[in-house]
Amino acid sequence: MSGIVDLHIHSSNSSDGDFSPAELVGMAVAEGFQAISITDHDSVASYPEAVELGRRAGVEVIPGIEVTTLFDDREFHLLLPFVDHRSETLARIIDKVGRARLSEAEERVEKLRELGLPITWEEVRERSGKNLPLGVSIAAMILAKDEARGVPRLASYLESKNRKSAASLFYQDFFMEGRPAFVPKRSVDLLEVMALVPETGGVPVLSHPGAPFQRTTREDLVRLKDAGLRGLEVFTTYHEPDQTLSYAELAEELGLVPTAGSDFHGQIKRHIPFGAVREGRYWMVERLRNGRGR
Repeated sequence: MSGIVDLHIHSSNSSDGDFSPAELVGMAVAEGFQAISITDHDSVASYPEAVELGRRAGVEVIPGIEVTTLFDDREFHLLLPFVDHRSETLARIIDKVGRARLSEAEERVEKLRELGLPITWEEVRERSGKNLPLGVSIAAMILAKDEARGVPRLASYLESKNRKSAASLFYQDFFMEGRPAFVPKRSVDLLEVMALVPETGGVPVLSHPGAPFQRTTREDLVRLKDAGLRGLEVFTTYHEPDQTLSYAELAEELGLVPTAGSDFHGQIKRHIPFGAVREGRYWMVERLRNGRGR
């Protein structure tokens, strides 16, 4: 095996993902990955099925989740590879996050309706099914509607040059702080989750620290390391080369395991193909599993 790993992939069990666990395992085989982790937003619905699918196909599927949290008034995403999907503690965390995020999404939709955009809360809930309606998924729903073509303020997102990243652009223009449909983030406190992680079996790894909504500093990482953080997603589609270098140096300095994850979703992030990040190596998995920071 090549030893390549991707520890941050989303399936259709995320409201913003398109491909089933079986399809993702097939892609991993085709791309020559030794291991992947399906880390759906605030959900472990892919497990235990995904592990068995991987076993049959010869690809290790590491149980995981991406938990949406708040830290110093910023949204931080926490990966938990090796999490026990049956954990009652994890179930309580997921329930608390879900209730907060549903309230946040409903208020977002109301603001969009006030702006005259073609969307209703009933539509969002029906189309989301069992998944949480995230900002980018709400954006995608609006942009996919026939009525969107008749709304002047949506015209730019429907241009061919913007279609690949239309939902992300919409999110930035409407949902970010200071934008017309901004709603303060509602979720669980990151440090509260970190204190509970040992009960879930997961290994805490901070997702895409350089993402615009996180803006993770050295001081943040020192605090999180003291709280039990074990890994840092250094190689990610969110980072420019200088950010990758900077966070790699911080991981080394602080004794955090550097990890790699594409944050693959599918249509919502069409600019990120499966296998977009290939710097991940199996030694990252081993170091996380063995609990060694260096």
